[in-house]
Amino acid sequence: MKTLCLVRHAKSSWEDSTLYDRERPLDARGERDVAKMSKRWPRRHSKPDLILSSPAVRALATATALAEGLGHKHNRIMVDDRLYAASESALIAIIEALEDKLERVMVVGHNPGLANLARHFSSEIIGMPTCAIAEFTFDVKRWSGVGRAKPARSAFDTPKQLAE
Repeated sequence: MKTLCLVRHAKSSWEDSTLYDRERPLDARGERDVAKMSKRWPRRHSKPDLILSSPAVRALATATALAEGLGHKHNRIMVDDRLYAASESALIAIIEALEDKLERVMVVGHNPGLANLARHFSSEIIGMPTCAIAEFTFDVKRWSGVGRAKPARSAFDTPKQLAE
């Protein structure tokens, strides 16, 4: 079994218009949302063997907060420049190239690529709002070919679904 978690970064700030897009931090709502999700998600799901994050400040802040909530070591967050503005097909290529010894991987990135990939795996997911998490478990032994596989199980959560 291979488990893939797709996470869209939490809400980012547009307050400083001089920042490049990659430099935008989380805003107050983003920080609250990722704190909620980092508490809720680990109660229902196992922690990943690896967290891959876009280099964007908002994505890396989201990945770091989730890692803390999961009890995941920060040195197991791998920043991958290819995740910034990655398309669905680029995300599939990155995922299919993962080492097979990894069983559970979390990818923290951006729309529209993440939303398109989530929809690729589940027609029930029509969008990935900020800080949404989509988890897919595949009955496969290798990451290669996951892009063509149908998930055996899936879960989807957003901060607005939280009842805490």
